[in-house]
Amino acid sequence: MNDASQLFEPENLSDQEQSRLQKLDALRARGIDPYPARVKRSHTIAAARDLYDEGAAEQPVVSVAGRLKRIRVMGKVSFADLDDGSAQIQLFIQRDKLPDGWYNEVWKRLIDLGDFISASGPLSVTRTGELSVTVEEITFLAKALKPMPDKWHGVRDPEVRYRRRYVDLLANEDVRALFRNRAAVVRALRTYLDDAGFLEVETPILQPLYGGAAAQPFVTHHNQLHQDLYLRISFELYLKRLIVGGFPAVYEIGRDFRNEGVSFKHNPEFTQLEFYEAYVDYEDVMRRTEEMVAFTAEQVTGSPVVTWQEHTIDFTPPWPRLPLRQAILDASGIDYEQFTDADSLRAEMRSRGIDAADEDNWGKLVDNLLSKFCEPKLIQPTFLVDYPREVSPLAKGMPDDERLVERFEGFAAGMELCNAFTELNDPVDQLQRFLDENYRAEQGDEEAHPVDVDYVEALSFGMPPTGGFGMGIDRLTMLLTDRDTIREVILFPHLREIDDTPQDDAAPDEQEPAAAVALPAADAGA
Repeated sequence: MNDASQLFEPENLSDQEQSRLQKLDALRARGIDPYPARVKRSHTIAAARDLYDEGAAEQPVVSVAGRLKRIRVMGKVSFADLDDGSAQIQLFIQRDKLPDGWYNEVWKRLIDLGDFISASGPLSVTRTGELSVTVEEITFLAKALKPMPDKWHGVRDPEVRYRRRYVDLLANEDVRALFRNRAAVVRALRTYLDDAGFLEVETPILQPLYGGAAAQPFVTHHNQLHQDLYLRISFELYLKRLIVGGFPAVYEIGRDFRNEGVSFKHNPEFTQLEFYEAYVDYEDVMRRTEEMVAFTAEQVTGSPVVTWQEHTIDFTPPWPRLPLRQAILDASGIDYEQFTDADSLRAEMRSRGIDAADEDNWGKLVDNLLSKFCEPKLIQPTFLVDYPREVSPLAKGMPDDERLVERFEGFAAGMELCNAFTELNDPVDQLQRFLDENYRAEQGDEEAHPVDVDYVEALSFGMPPTGGFGMGIDRLTMLLTDRDTIREVILFPHLREIDDTPQDDAAPDEQEPAAAVALPAADAGA
């Protein structure tokens, strides 16, 4: 539907949608506002359910509100299930308890599954033991103009699920549970870091200069300032400025944006956790990482041991440590330190039948070996440590080997989970690293780190020895919720544009103007 003005024209609507639109007009004709501004509600449904006292002579009167999930009309009485997101409760509706004509003319003819109502009356229990509200008053709250998805089959088409996440959530309780678990992941990480004495902060999303990662940025423009700005690719350089400013331990949870490919583990917009801590090194950060991730797994799933796809993954510390050079040598047969420039490493890779692009520099070739040969095999949590200086422009060098830096990456389930290092705090060395990166940019490396003069100035005021860490929360959520693609754990993932809106899996209503779904006889009594 490209012409929005035609959205509600009859020729563009299904029979059910036309029927619902007609009911909308009929409600208004009866003087009923189908979208009132006020809601009569005394309790959430969960709170109302807690009020019931089996031993009480008289039960409390409540007003609850929610979406109609099921309707069973049985002549002069009806039963309906109302859901407000906190819980569900049955409504027991009797014709004689409602205003004259309301039951037959409004309830039975103009109300559909998916509509929102509020219902008032005392709590009761039916003969079958179902906690209910014996309805004395109904107020219409919102008309649903589209039918609800099929409750049995849900929404299965991934394209529909991601594009119309609201339909996915309506249809699939397990998807709603997944995103509650995602919130629990973030909550557990915050709890761990807050309890460890870290300060949560916020740094700019729009930045005059991007940095902190090897990635291409998204570019935008500030009209009044006549200035190009970048959506951040990392929080790192701003968080380390705060370490310079006197905060000993800081963290941020927020969005990063990288103008890169989309895959099962990449989305252009993703959620990141970064923390920086003074007076520690990468060994300390490794210990904190495995402790924090195990804590989060236990808080979310009840155990540091989780099931992901066909694997049992144990986050219990300590995790194995393996030098990057050794890991690549064991997996690919190539010792990259024997090939110290891009041409010789590229030739060696090609001699073994490994793709090696002409434009890739030495660091990218090493990263390609890591991604192709090592990463898919690292199912159990593992730290790869001690990376080449050339691929780590912000990490402190190793005291006994100038070719390496004190950096690690954590892997699990065949993908990178986190990246961390002992932070480079020598401003002279940092400036030279930036200049080296600038040379790579001039040679065509689009992911080379820009020269950030202000950051070097900040380091010049003195930054204590510091350990830093970054982790993708989406990927951690994938592992803790047994999902195999990042799109499953992002509410609204980025998708390609399409010409026409996809059709969802909506099925016919359970209840048409006449009752279409009958309550089993055993449940018929109040």
